[in-house]
Amino acid sequence: MINRYNSRTLEAICIPLAALLFSLLLFGIFCAFAGADPFGVYASIYRSAFGSWRAFQNTLLRAAPLMLSSLCTALPARLGLVIIGNEGAIIVGGLGAVAAGLSLSTAPPTIVQIAMAIASIVCGGLWIGAVGALRHYRGVNETISSLLLNYIAIALLNHLVGGPMRDPSSLNKPSSYPIAEINMLGDIPGTRVHYGLIYGLVACVIAYFLIQRTTFGFAARVAGGNIRAARIAGLPVGKLTIMICFLAGSCAGLAGMVEVAAVHGRANESLNANYGYSGILVAFIARHNPLAATLVAILLGGILASGGSLQRSHNLPDATVLVFQGLVFLVVLFSESLYGRFFKDGSAVTT
Repeated sequence: MINRYNSRTLEAICIPLAALLFSLLLFGIFCAFAGADPFGVYASIYRSAFGSWRAFQNTLLRAAPLMLSSLCTALPARLGLVIIGNEGAIIVGGLGAVAAGLSLSTAPPTIVQIAMAIASIVCGGLWIGAVGALRHYRGVNETISSLLLNYIAIALLNHLVGGPMRDPSSLNKPSSYPIAEINMLGDIPGTRVHYGLIYGLVACVIAYFLIQRTTFGFAARVAGGNIRAARIAGLPVGKLTIMICFLAGSCAGLAGMVEVAAVHGRANESLNANYGYSGILVAFIARHNPLAATLVAILLGGILASGGSLQRSHNLPDATVLVFQGLVFLVVLFSESLYGRFFKDGSAVTT
């Protein structure tokens, strides 16, 4: 016998896994049409992502911002909101971190790093919090508003690094003044992986605990399940919406801080690295579960790490991995219609 809880657990595992396998099949067909051996491409992806300790560290480097970015979509989804402004929140979070790091450059490194983290959290939180406020007070569709805010953030980045924040020595690639080396996030001892990975793991665990083990999370899930019932029950839906959106944006903003304080050392166009859009995919594959997002982020991080290998070994464009991401996203969206079709009676099903 399979009860309702077990059936949902099976669906939550089997349907995303089947979607990923079907995406691999479609990607293999694409590679075959592009003149590459699909099985050779799969082998190259594995070697580049997980084939050695060095390769796995490269995967973890890319997984760290994906974990944080995915929460920008996963948390509001508990309220029934579809937020896709992750990229914009990462950018403004990175800009806030750079501004804090430069203004406090003479302070002790620990203070500077804390200030950069707080600045990125506040900037990213306010950015997506504004989406929640527009949704609640003006009825503006959160998907459209968050998407448009991405472009505003990119324009803001280009303006600041090309104007008020520009380092005159950055000629070919306009950039902000660099953060002092002593204020950068270091690597985890014995690895080439920076502490941003720890930030991502801790944020996902906290987000899971907040949503699944607190009254605040319960209220958010109730409001997401039936907003009219939540209002009748007296739940502050408006406050929940804004607070969840603020928390979601703060996670993506922290990803921006990780990028500038552990990878680039300054703000420039590299901050717009599409981690925000990839984070949306992570959230959907993980079914908006913060703990599952950590594993999916590692998987997708490995795929991103293989782009250069596909170009060198199979003469495929570096953007081939983006095609794979797109296929995964389309198949995962389609798979949403499959939930509940295999166990329909809601109580128990005989296997």
